Amino acid sequence: MSFADTLKTLPEARGTRLRLADATGAEVAVIENGPGTAGSFRVYAYLADKHDGITPAAAAEGLAIFAEHSDDARKHAGKHPNIDRLLALQASGATLTVRVE
Repeated sequence: MSFADTLKTLPEARGTRLRLADATGAEVAVIENGPGTAGSFRVYAYLADKHDGITPAAAAEGLAIFAEHSDDARKHAGKHPNIDRLLALQASGATLTVRVE
């Protein structure tokens, strides 16, 4: 299934931004719920709710949701930073906490 098709199956996400923090509590990223990042916002919000954060298992599920974009991210590092982050979490085993605003 394509990313666009899978995205339609996810629940609507509420809020204007997601703040992601590492194990020390340091903020590592912010994803806005706006043009260009609304899809990532929705995916991350869904994963955080389902997995209680962005865990390695959540990262694996997220990579499957991003579908063809995950393949492109693997070929072009830096082109899709929100997917690159999931790849890094899956590889490292780290978990990020998520705060929705």
